[in-house]
Amino acid sequence: MHTRAKTRLLRLAVFSAMAALLHVPQSFAAPAQGPDRFDSVRELIRRKLADGSTPSVTVAVAQHGKIIWEEGFGWADREKKIPATPQTTYSLASVSKPFTATALMTLVQAGKIDLDKPLNDYLGDAKLKAWVGDANQATVRRAANHSSGLPVHAQFFDKRGPDPVPSDDETIRRYGNIVTVPGEHFQYSNLGYGFLGYIVSRVSGKSFSDYMRDAVFQKLGLTHTAVGVPPGLDKLQAIRYDTKGRPIPPYDLDGPGAGGVYSSAHDLIRFGMFHLKDHLAEQTPILSDASIDEMHRSTMDTGTARTNNGKGYGVGWGVGESRADGYRVLAHGGGMAGVSTELMLVPSEDIAVVVLLNARDGDSAYPLANAIMKVLLPKWQMPVRPQPPAQPFHPDATLVGNWSGELHTYEGKRPAKLTILPGGDVHVQLGDKLPSLLNDAQFANAELTGKAWGDFGTRDTERNQAYALSFELKLRGNVLSGPVSASPIPENTVNHGTVTQWLEVRKQ
Repeated sequence: MHTRAKTRLLRLAVFSAMAALLHVPQSFAAPAQGPDRFDSVRELIRRKLADGSTPSVTVAVAQHGKIIWEEGFGWADREKKIPATPQTTYSLASVSKPFTATALMTLVQAGKIDLDKPLNDYLGDAKLKAWVGDANQATVRRAANHSSGLPVHAQFFDKRGPDPVPSDDETIRRYGNIVTVPGEHFQYSNLGYGFLGYIVSRVSGKSFSDYMRDAVFQKLGLTHTAVGVPPGLDKLQAIRYDTKGRPIPPYDLDGPGAGGVYSSAHDLIRFGMFHLKDHLAEQTPILSDASIDEMHRSTMDTGTARTNNGKGYGVGWGVGESRADGYRVLAHGGGMAGVSTELMLVPSEDIAVVVLLNARDGDSAYPLANAIMKVLLPKWQMPVRPQPPAQPFHPDATLVGNWSGELHTYEGKRPAKLTILPGGDVHVQLGDKLPSLLNDAQFANAELTGKAWGDFGTRDTERNQAYALSFELKLRGNVLSGPVSASPIPENTVNHGTVTQWLEVRKQ
């Protein structure tokens, strides 16, 4: 045997031995292997897998109507030693939203839904309630671009636990509260997309999962995509893991339109190609090019989207209208316990990029997607999201003093008190709980914000041991009122919910 051949075999043996020791399988790629230009990204992925916090990463890349790279790395299921492949089905989290929006637009295109009609026109007996503004201004489009006035929300339910997932009507009854004036500003809300999924079901006459299957997944040839994990796809499922590498028990969420879709990298990249108007032979054109354009048209300035520098949201897509590198970008990311996902499109270059992980450590998928884009587009710049520095809180005489009123929960009213001291300390007391300090208190644009420890004293906030309360209280005359959101600590848990209720206190 030649020396060079021996060296290659030795390197292969060493790599195989290291992979065995690290319990990381060698990567599984499509028959057409990715070109060598992606080797730098492969190295980033392998380094990420080596620390053990991320069991698997699967990627797919398409350009000019062809898949040019798709590959799985690591374990879809560590315990069963099932490797990740491009056909592995991952929980997509919020990358479900472009799918829900696509289903919505099929009904818009059919004349069954009007984007500019109120959400309440398409709901049943349960209706949205406006604490401020007009509920009739909370339109389908505004739910789709996150400006309906609905608050932040995310509820998850351990499938083994005692709490069933509430019905859509019950979720509306508990949390269907408009807490900012519709159209006033961007507020990312899973509630809105949960309600859009419910509307798709009500208008189509089918369950949300059945309509998605019949009208979207099957017609686009997405055979490894579903709402939830139906029989037949369960053996292809990527198990979700926490940041310590432990498998997370199966869980559901209310409002599957916001985050209930599972898909493979192979299917998701072809969904991206559909939105790039690549017109694949095996895909039924369920939307016209004009309908796709309407989805991609930014109708709300987000102010914070990752597709900087011009930041917007259309119907199911984050839209980067203008960037320093000259590219217009359509994108959506997703993240929840055991999930980090990213789908990016650059229409001018006919490029789609998918990154899927079955663990969540920050926005893990996002930098990998940017690394792939940098290989494809040398001018590409990873957008930065600068955080403005916190300013010291110096309350004026208008704010200083005692405020009392009520927290309105779905289980009834709770007494509420705020004490704002001249030095800037703010003490919060809800119900019969002990007072808590409002941390990071700020007052800007007539809005008092900050975070404190506590909960609402409701069934939904008894499911986790500790919560952080986020306050966004607008000063209206001698009243401070606005949404208060309870988020579990730590966030990367399953049987919990980030839920929002309405607080109103008057100065005494």
